[in-house]
Amino acid sequence: MPTSHRTRKAAVASAVVTGLVFTAAPAVADEGDRVLEGTLADSTPYRFVVPDDWNGTVFIDMDFAAGRVGAAPQALIDEGAAYGGTTRTVTGWNIGGAIANQIEALDVFSDTVGEPALAITMGNSMGGFVAAATGELHPDRIDGVVAACGGLSGTVSQWNQKLDTVFVLSELLDPEGTLPVVDIPADVPGAQQAWIDHLSAAQTTPEGRARIALAAAVGQLPAWSQEIADPDPRDPASYQAAWFGALAGDPLPYIGQAMSSRRTSTQIFGGLPSWNTGIDYVEQLRKASPEARRVVADLYAQAGLSLEEDLAAVNAADRYEADPEAVARFAAAYEFTGDISVPTVTLNNVGDQISTVAQQSAYEERVKKAGNASLLRQTYVASAGHCAFSAAETVAAAHLLLNRLESGRWGGAATAAQMNEAAESLDLGAARFIRFQPDRFNRG
Repeated sequence: MPTSHRTRKAAVASAVVTGLVFTAAPAVADEGDRVLEGTLADSTPYRFVVPDDWNGTVFIDMDFAAGRVGAAPQALIDEGAAYGGTTRTVTGWNIGGAIANQIEALDVFSDTVGEPALAITMGNSMGGFVAAATGELHPDRIDGVVAACGGLSGTVSQWNQKLDTVFVLSELLDPEGTLPVVDIPADVPGAQQAWIDHLSAAQTTPEGRARIALAAAVGQLPAWSQEIADPDPRDPASYQAAWFGALAGDPLPYIGQAMSSRRTSTQIFGGLPSWNTGIDYVEQLRKASPEARRVVADLYAQAGLSLEEDLAAVNAADRYEADPEAVARFAAAYEFTGDISVPTVTLNNVGDQISTVAQQSAYEERVKKAGNASLLRQTYVASAGHCAFSAAETVAAAHLLLNRLESGRWGGAATAAQMNEAAESLDLGAARFIRFQPDRFNRG
């Protein structure tokens, strides 16, 4: 095991466990596991499941304290690790508060159970974002990170890119401005459905399909959907249909989250924290992948539309200007610096329509620029949907980190073939790791 800032070994911590009074373990925990639970200072619930044979490792997850123990956490518990954490029910988009809660929950665990030999932050979606931020900010407390499907380009940039997508759709498919872009009404479900209905109607015409493709390319949406996985870019119709699935056709569509989270973030940060002033949408399309650009060009030709005229119309439209104070508050929620000092594994599925995979290239670039590339390994899974991992894939990512912490090196364990071999050996579901390089993130 690599040198840690902690001095207590697993055996010592395990001995402490046996002398504690825990709450009775609920039905969600396996027989023999013990449960530590309560509330933090801000009233956020925390909960940890600790096996009787605790091995000294604890995983802290932002989304663990509510609901049943999933297959992946249970597998890690069965191996001897403690697994626990908090919920986002109190903090919501208050990322700073969620990060502080991870450390406070770890404090409670350490004070009650004993100082862990290894403390690992782990989570999905916003939980993946919080895990990566916690590891970056608190390397004195955290030994490693597994960040899954988190928007690791940072808070501001990912929402600027979402603004680009919705802006292009609005200008080309709703020039009268009947649908919201940034001023999302209180009836969020109504706004979501109105956009989905409008886009679904546009999808029935060649002109609408071409313009949806342009917005998807600008916003770097994945051309993966639950109906069409990894379409051939030489088949523009299938490629565009997969884009539409990610945008508006699949469960938890991109446009739906663009409505709900836009309203929430604007309210929390006291103004609009996104802008598109000064953005050249000709250049944004040029930054898209060659495959995406070819599909857009083909669809525009088939529809008899001028791509140049549509881009000129978008560029000529009135823009959205951010509230500088809201931007500052949003950025303070956390913008990654790449200054990591603990081993970090990212897990992403290439067809994630919410935390779009191109954001991982921005995170990798910052880590490399800070001189910390040796601490980062990024893994990719061939699936569509937000955080669409099997338990086997999640546990394999955790094992990759644990092996790095134990041996002090990655070796070749992060290759797709080796990750699949590791995942298949767990008998916990699909193993779909692939070799993948995301497109360079196109927005600041």
